[in-house]
Amino acid sequence: MASLTIRRPDDWHVHFRDGAVLKEVVPFTARQFGRAIVMPNLTPPVVTTAMAAAYRERIRAAIPAGVDFTPLMTVYLTDGTDPKDLIAGHSDGVLTAAKLYPAHATTNSAHGVSEIARIEPVLAAMEEAGMPLLVHGELPREHIDIFDRERAFIDAVLEPMLARFPRLKVVMEHITTAEGVALVRRHRSHVGGTITPQHLLYNRNALFQGGVRPHMYCLPILKREQHRLALRQAATSGEANFFLGTDTAPHMRHLKENACGCAGVFSAPVALQAYLKVFAEECALDKFEAFASLNGPAFYGLKPNEARITITDTLSPTCEAVNIPGEGELIPLFHGEQVPWSQIESA
Repeated sequence: MASLTIRRPDDWHVHFRDGAVLKEVVPFTARQFGRAIVMPNLTPPVVTTAMAAAYRERIRAAIPAGVDFTPLMTVYLTDGTDPKDLIAGHSDGVLTAAKLYPAHATTNSAHGVSEIARIEPVLAAMEEAGMPLLVHGELPREHIDIFDRERAFIDAVLEPMLARFPRLKVVMEHITTAEGVALVRRHRSHVGGTITPQHLLYNRNALFQGGVRPHMYCLPILKREQHRLALRQAATSGEANFFLGTDTAPHMRHLKENACGCAGVFSAPVALQAYLKVFAEECALDKFEAFASLNGPAFYGLKPNEARITITDTLSPTCEAVNIPGEGELIPLFHGEQVPWSQIESA
């Protein structure tokens, strides 16, 4: 196949950060996607509707002229989240969803929820309002192996929560295991799952090939090959509950290549190409539009984008680092490589 024309896709999980980083990374996502769910784990986190509205304006200011892109905002749940503010923000169209970070599970999650019982009034209000809950599905406990945190969260937290709130719409973000795939399928009436490019492309060996690879370190961490294969089968299956969410997460090079490096893979510059590499390898390009452009909007109750894009199977220029004035540089996925499926144009 020389080219592929699809409805303009959406990214249902991005990190834009703020300040100078935001200004440099927003254009990468805006030029490829029509909409994106923006995660709220800034420093300090976005915990109220007013903070989300202000953050949205900063994002809008970074969108290149002439580019049609809509940031979809979320708030960061804490033990003290006010359900009235949350539901009002959703009703007013400021908030699309709310994000559950278990405390200390990932980047800037120290203010996250300590116990699900503490936010049951919030979850009840969200269930009643039809507001989606986005979940970072890991249980960060010292006695739980880091490679088992997703499975432990499913068993100890998520399954009981779904039983307690059977009408709550939930997205299990960046699923990384066969157990995560199975969870989404068991609850397909009201649970979706996003899948990142790195978890489709690599298993945990990529962290250690030739030495420690800090730019491949993310949370949830890369898993065994059996889990990567389960994710590839789910993503390319055409099933409506699996959709695109890059979890693109920019961190300065000097903070990644550090004695205590940050977790996150910066995939925004090559997001669609990375996914298309997987779908081409799986002989499933006919299923890509569903995964990238149709399933996510359907789950969120939105219309798919009307615009089309054409992606041509042609090698791109070498993928280079992204300079952030005054701060350093970002190292993207496929750094130093030429990437296929390079020409992305409006159709």
